[in-house]
Amino acid sequence: MADRNQTVVYLSEQVVVLCSCGLSFLGSSLIIFTYIIWSDLRTTPRRLLVYLSISDWLSAVSYAFGVWRVFHTDSLDCVAQGAISTFANTSSFFWTVAIAVYLYVFIVRSSQRVADSLVLFFHLVSWGVPLAITVAAVCLNKIGYDASEVSVGWCWVSIHAPDRVLWMLLTGKIWEFLAYLTLPVLYILIKRHIHTAHAALSEYRPILANRPPSHSFSSMADMKLTLIPIIFIVLRIWSTVRFILLLAGSSVRQNPVLVTLHGIGNTSQGAANCIMFVLLTRPIRTRLCAALCCCSKSRADMQHSHDAPNRLLPGQDTSTQREEDNTSRVGTDRGYSVD
Repeated sequence: MADRNQTVVYLSEQVVVLCSCGLSFLGSSLIIFTYIIWSDLRTTPRRLLVYLSISDWLSAVSYAFGVWRVFHTDSLDCVAQGAISTFANTSSFFWTVAIAVYLYVFIVRSSQRVADSLVLFFHLVSWGVPLAITVAAVCLNKIGYDASEVSVGWCWVSIHAPDRVLWMLLTGKIWEFLAYLTLPVLYILIKRHIHTAHAALSEYRPILANRPPSHSFSSMADMKLTLIPIIFIVLRIWSTVRFILLLAGSSVRQNPVLVTLHGIGNTSQGAANCIMFVLLTRPIRTRLCAALCCCSKSRADMQHSHDAPNRLLPGQDTSTQREEDNTSRVGTDRGYSVD
C-alpha cells in the first residue's frame, strides 16, 4: 500500500522547495531582527507578527530538514521533524487569525484596551492548542512517514495510522479550513470600516486644510488588507487541493507541478510576511536601507584608513617610506608608537 501510494519527490522539486524554505527562514529572521533592534517599532500588532514569524521560522527549518532527507521510514528523526512542523504549522494558522482578530477589535470596535487584553488569550490558544495536539499525536504514534501523500518529503501523519484522515484534520487541515473562512471575513469588515471612515472624513476636508491630502499611506494599508487573506489562500490552497484529492482517491495528487506548488506554498509564509511587513513598509524599509548604506560606508572608511599609512605622499620616494616604516617598527618594539 505504501509503495503504491508513495509520491516520488524529484531532485528539482527538492531544490525549489529548499530555496523557498531558505527565503522563508531569512524573511522570518528579518522580521524578528527588526523588532529587536528598533524599540520604537515594538507595537502590539508587530509583536504578534513576531510570534507568527517564530512559528514560520520553525516551519521553514523543519520542512527544510524533511525535504533534504526525504524520509522513507518511521525513524526517530522523522517523528521529531514531523512533530516540530506539525506544531509550528498549526501555530502559524492560529497566529495568522489572531492578528486579524486583534486588528478587527482595534479598528472596527475601536477598543485598544479590549484588543490588548486578548493577547494573553492568543498565547494560550496559539501555543497551547498546537502543543496539546502535537503531544497527543506523538504519544499515540500518529506522527511518522506519510509517503509524501500530502507532503513533499517531510513527515506528517503516518500512512500506517488507520484513522489518519482524522489526524490530518486535527493536526492542520481543520484549522486551515477555518482560516480560509475567517480571514476574508475579518479583513473585509476592516476594509469596509476604514472606507466608511474615510468617506465621512472627506466631507470635512475642504474646511480642514487647503492642501490636497496624501493617499499614499492609506492606499498602501488598503492594499495590504486586501493582499493578506489572498496571499494566505494562494499559498495554502495547494496543500488543501492535494488533501481533497487524497480523500477522492485521485492519483492527480502525485502530479509533480502540484507537488512543487504545495511545497512552495507551505514554506513561503515567512518570506511573504517579510515582503508585506518589512520591504513594503516604508519606515522599516527606509531604516534598513540607511543601515545598509551606513555599513557600506563604514567598511569603505575602514579600508581607506587601512590603506592610507602605506600610501606614498607627493615627493616621497620608496627609500624614505622604508625608513619611516623601520622607525615605526623600532618604536613599537620599545613600547610606544610613532604618530
